[in-house]
Amino acid sequence: MRPHMDVRRLAAIDMWGSTGAPWRRWVILVEFLLGVVGVALLGILLASSGGAFRAVVGWWMIGVAANYLPLSAHGLTLIRPGALEKEIQGVDVPADLRHYTGAQLWVMVPLLLLLLGLLQWRGDRRHRA
Repeated sequence: MRPHMDVRRLAAIDMWGSTGAPWRRWVILVEFLLGVVGVALLGILLASSGGAFRAVVGWWMIGVAANYLPLSAHGLTLIRPGALEKEIQGVDVPADLRHYTGAQLWVMVPLLLLLLGLLQWRGDRRHRA
């Protein structure tokens, strides 16, 4: 039984979309990478600009940026020729698209996808050992 929120599957389905267009995987990978760098930089700027509200929003943004780390890591492995196709082989793409379109809102919960990604990575390593 797969977890209700599989971070690698989220990255794969997001990169594949409804048609598997090759350009889409690159656009989504750039989105993941900008999510890490851009959102973190904005968060740092806000957190260090003074004021309690700005600090809270800044730290929240830094936590959201952390969620893009596992997505970026998976995206970088899935961008390799044939890797994305292999990952979604046998997957009910329309059903996963319906599930993960809404589930990707969990990226807004600071550190959640980072923690899930680490737990899933550890679980995958244990199953392979």
